[in-house]
Amino acid sequence: MDTLTIQVTNQSAYSLLNELEKLHLIKVLKKETTPTEKLSDKFAGKLPIDAAKKLQEHIKQSRDEWDM
Repeated sequence: MDTLTIQVTNQSAYSLLNELEKLHLIKVLKKETTPTEKLSDKFAGKLPIDAAKKLQEHIKQSRDEWDM
């Protein structure tokens, strides 16, 4: 038996899937929810420190210019 992942594009597909399950043709598995990873954790350490400092300085300068 193969396990497939499908994307439902129409709400009426759910009733069709339920009917197929009742006929013992398929088994609908519960969708596993994965905890979403914080972006700060996902991208931590991806930018070299010197580049990050330059970027922070540029952002600060841009904000200061905007406030003038």
